[in-house]
Amino acid sequence: MTAVTLIDYGAGNLRSLRAAFERLGAAVAVSGDAGEVAAAERLVLPGVGAAGPAMEALRKRGLDEAILGSRAPLLGVCLGMQLLFERSDEGDVSCLGLLPGQVRPIDWARRVPHMGWNDVLGDGHPAVCYFAHSYAVACSEDIVAGRTPIDGRDVPTVVRSGRLQGVQFHPEKSAGDGRRMLERWLAA
Repeated sequence: MTAVTLIDYGAGNLRSLRAAFERLGAAVAVSGDAGEVAAAERLVLPGVGAAGPAMEALRKRGLDEAILGSRAPLLGVCLGMQLLFERSDEGDVSCLGLLPGQVRPIDWARRVPHMGWNDVLGDGHPAVCYFAHSYAVACSEDIVAGRTPIDGRDVPTVVRSGRLQGVQFHPEKSAGDGRRMLERWLAA
């Protein structure tokens, strides 16, 4: 049984992610303890909210250092994906810096926040997933594994580099395609 630790920094989609991983047979722990996070077999950085308060909460609990010191596979979900990058315009805050790039507003889109079901193209096959975000990453092409068209622009929505993976959408709310994405991550 694969062990997954969901990082609890006081915000996020913990219940729905926990349920999704448990349905896949994973042993799920939810922890805000830096020592437990540093020692975890697999990590998930969830996210709902804003980058500034999220980074403040991670730093206050020492979870930023635990994440940076870990060598475990790490999946960032929605805001959690954005926090993997160097900086966010949302609050003009330094993030974890595990991936090169910056998080920028999608102020060019017709509707913000971008919410609802959208295509995810790439990553080996197309999928339809559930999104809820107002910011998106600007990063180098070599880490982009999937994109979503939003009002004529292709936005990176799946990133991957070594042990790190991030998804802008909510796989736990994305029905069969989200389930398959989580299964692949658990099996990798």
